[in-house]
Amino acid sequence: MADTGTLHLARLQSGGVITNYNCTSRCGHCLYACSPQRPKDYLGPEPAGPIFRKIRELGCNSVHIGGGEPFLQPEGLLRVAEAAREAGVRLDYVETNSSWYREPAAAVELLRDLKARGVRTLLVSMSPFHNAYIPFARVRGVLEACRAARLTVFPWVSEFAPEISRFDEGTVHSLDEYQAAFGADYLRNLPGRYWIHWAGRALKTYFPLLTPQSPEAILRHNRRGCRELAGTGHFHVDLYGNYIPGLCAGLAIRLADLGQPLPREDYPILSRLYEEGIGGLYRYAVDSHGFQPEVAYLSKCHLCQEIRAFLVLARDYGGTELAPRGFYEQV
Repeated sequence: MADTGTLHLARLQSGGVITNYNCTSRCGHCLYACSPQRPKDYLGPEPAGPIFRKIRELGCNSVHIGGGEPFLQPEGLLRVAEAAREAGVRLDYVETNSSWYREPAAAVELLRDLKARGVRTLLVSMSPFHNAYIPFARVRGVLEACRAARLTVFPWVSEFAPEISRFDEGTVHSLDEYQAAFGADYLRNLPGRYWIHWAGRALKTYFPLLTPQSPEAILRHNRRGCRELAGTGHFHVDLYGNYIPGLCAGLAIRLADLGQPLPREDYPILSRLYEEGIGGLYRYAVDSHGFQPEVAYLSKCHLCQEIRAFLVLARDYGGTELAPRGFYEQV
């Protein structure tokens, strides 16, 4: 919610906790630029407790767990689930790409251990993006293990299963293979069937396929402040204690600063975006740091992300609000 023009996140509605950014995959649509090259840091029980308690204090009593791939550190995941239970926060589901699956008995045992700590549902990713890195046989293995452990499955998205099954399920298949099998417009048409947020790695994947705009046109059509930064309907908090505003990966608010108006001196980038919009950030980057735009971008979010990447990687911008650095390095 807004408070006299200042970004003020007083109440959280629905969201998730990111246990790690390390992942077995480098999916072309990943909002958070997860990859095998990201650090293997994982949310520990000591920071997890205060994170869950703060989320509950701000009015949100349930969250999902995501990554990266949360199952890359099973014992860590079990401790996170325990920390959520101790804080009185219900876990709606845990996301997984199924890369961890090896054999049925071990998978069922792990899922039963999670269930004993309050996990009732697994969101199991199934899409062409994931199949480029994860054999579908492992996805099927996790689905069977969920049935044996009596966990509910949230398949995201089951609609793709027949298409994925047309290939050899024991190996991976690139997006080029999907386009060869289903048509040259297959990748272009995926956003109509699968929720993709236009940020993170999706911007680079889809830039050649969509119609970009000049930076001048983007600035002309986006003169207002970025009020979506105040949205808390699908928030995330990561393992470093960063609250990510408005699904804007690479922007960070210290968890302790939620519940009060954000001090402009601590959050100059976020304050400009919220109050002046992309125009304010653009003018600051050009005038103070010598940013030179490309010919075209897909949207204001694309321009914003590129400006922030420039500030972090080319100008070594300090402060805590453009974080984690690994996002900008791996996007």
